[in-house]
Amino acid sequence: MKNNLSERDKKYIWHPLTQHQTAAPPLGIVKAAGAQFWDEQGNSYIDGIASWYTAMYGHCNNYITAAVTAQMQRLDFIMFSGFTHEPAVKLSEKLMAILPQNQAKVFFNDNGSTAVEAGIKMALQFYHNNGEKRDTLIAFEDGFHGDTFGAMSASGLSSYNGPFEDFLLKVERIPAPQEDTIDDVTAQLKQILQNNACAAFIFEPLAQGAAGMKFHSSKGLDALIKKCQEAGVLCIADEIMTGFGKTGKNFASDYLEQKSDIICLSKALTAGMFPLSITSCSQEVYDAFLSDEVHKGFFHAHTFSAHPLGCAAALAGIDLLSSNEIIERRNYIEKAHQDFVLEVIEHSKVKTARSLGVILAIDLNMETDRYGKLRDQLYKFFMERGVNLRPLGNTVYVLPPYVITNAQLEKIYDSIRELLEKFQPENL
Repeated sequence: MKNNLSERDKKYIWHPLTQHQTAAPPLGIVKAAGAQFWDEQGNSYIDGIASWYTAMYGHCNNYITAAVTAQMQRLDFIMFSGFTHEPAVKLSEKLMAILPQNQAKVFFNDNGSTAVEAGIKMALQFYHNNGEKRDTLIAFEDGFHGDTFGAMSASGLSSYNGPFEDFLLKVERIPAPQEDTIDDVTAQLKQILQNNACAAFIFEPLAQGAAGMKFHSSKGLDALIKKCQEAGVLCIADEIMTGFGKTGKNFASDYLEQKSDIICLSKALTAGMFPLSITSCSQEVYDAFLSDEVHKGFFHAHTFSAHPLGCAAALAGIDLLSSNEIIERRNYIEKAHQDFVLEVIEHSKVKTARSLGVILAIDLNMETDRYGKLRDQLYKFFMERGVNLRPLGNTVYVLPPYVITNAQLEKIYDSIRELLEKFQPENL
């Protein structure tokens, strides 16, 4: 088909995370609903990762689309400098009702990277406004926080950062703490705090997404946050992947006793319906920007901040998050994942398996680069069976929409079972 989407696409479009010299053409998608989407040939696929953890209430959810449609007929867009509107105010109120209690203000951005960028700038300027120069961030090894320069600086994956390493902010890295490494990691953190002018500790709480859904200890993370805050270092929780129910609680931070000073939200915030993000902060952080000196304000802006349509989608999503139907589905998926881990964890082709909330991750006993040939073969294997999973190197993970049916979830598990029994790498 010469005029299909794939053919037309390659004439002008540059895709993310793609080496166009070697990559297969992108698949043209024409429709999505619930936990499925369809290509131009009418083939259907189960969205086993909710399209990068965004469409958690299902694609084209009627409740969310109705809210966005109604909003666009009242107020499509108004700049957010000098103006406000009902969807933004109402969203701030609803978020404050479910965020950790120390959060007091919300700053609007337009995607996950910019939410992190704003958080890092808030932390650096917090000290600048208070007459201190602090130039160092603390972050976990193998973390991922986005692709803008501040967010990229905090990230620890060379596959994304390689060409830009010489241009990044100063970052000191520590391992994510496991139950048996808490003391060692805390000691490393203590040395970093003593030897550097640290502004912020940024982390993905409990689960490092792009690293391969690596989990770490809530007790250990609590210890690190406490140590940082005792040293006057701000803590930034990047909840862009983990937020809105994926870990079993509304936010991964809800597992922690220590509360972060700044929290970054995006992805499931608007259920994938609209690009929008939030950087929330404590009253103490906000107050550091109040001054008769204009330049001490937070002069950071996005044209589409607090877009009314995105706010409408987010409001509808929060309604669904707390609904009995969604809570029941989250609980079902969590239990199904736990059972599946027990089923496969002893398999000879499985190095380890784990789950947290609706996140399931299986590390295979085979080595591959993040975007190597083997990873591409794994991706193709699942797509040929009508299942959209995007392995991270040798880690196969499942993070499905909450509305996925029991049969659809079982089909995902069946595809993994078949992979373990039948898959043979080709021409590596």
